[in-house]
Amino acid sequence: MDLTKQELKEFLDAKVIEFNNPKFIESDPIQVPHQFSIKEDIEIAGFLTATIAWGNRKSIIKNAKRLMQLLDNAPYDFVLNHTSSDLEKLQPFVHRTFNGEDCIQFIKSLQHIYTNHSGLESIFNTYANQENLQFAIHKLKQHFFEIDHLPRTQKHISDPLKKSAAKRINMFLRWMVRKDNAGVDFGIWNSITPSLLSCPLDVHSGNVARKLGLLTRKQNDSKALEELDTSLRELDQNDPVKYDFALFGLGVFEGF
Repeated sequence: MDLTKQELKEFLDAKVIEFNNPKFIESDPIQVPHQFSIKEDIEIAGFLTATIAWGNRKSIIKNAKRLMQLLDNAPYDFVLNHTSSDLEKLQPFVHRTFNGEDCIQFIKSLQHIYTNHSGLESIFNTYANQENLQFAIHKLKQHFFEIDHLPRTQKHISDPLKKSAAKRINMFLRWMVRKDNAGVDFGIWNSITPSLLSCPLDVHSGNVARKLGLLTRKQNDSKALEELDTSLRELDQNDPVKYDFALFGLGVFEGF
């Protein structure tokens, strides 16, 4: 597509409106944290759902809902107050390469984050810089695994400083930070400005971004993310990641 910058902005703005509405929730993993109303329940449900958000969307949603049932549909209470026998119940859980051992580690590490670091929002607020949240993701991974842990579980949190686009955590951050009246994203983290968010970059959003001239780099890595961020901030510096709805919708729903 050969569009001027203004035409491209108008095209994408229209697509945001088309896809960023409550109907989007019905087929998206964001429906899992939408089951909850307490801030910490939403955060933890969102974080765990985003962690397993790769592969088929139906199986992501099914497994994330199952995981919430294993946490007694009270994720924050479970994280803070679980016993070792509670953790045993998680042993059979599996989604792709994320297994019961990883699941148990995540619950222990989340307990550490909420008990010793004032929670997930606090970590991101502490380490956010003036440009983005990528360094803060790196620090979350450090704090998450500063307790005794299984080395294998580390691969389930991406590190932007190791060239990862950290798609799943950037998606989680969009859910928590973006504020609008559409009813999809939660916007419950008031300490962080949406202008710092990065687009969850995956095969779909990357391919669409390249076709629209928003991205030239071939790999979907941290450098590509930086390039895409720059392009999206030129279209809307206050809320660049609203365009995730447009890129994702064009790729997944319209086969653009």
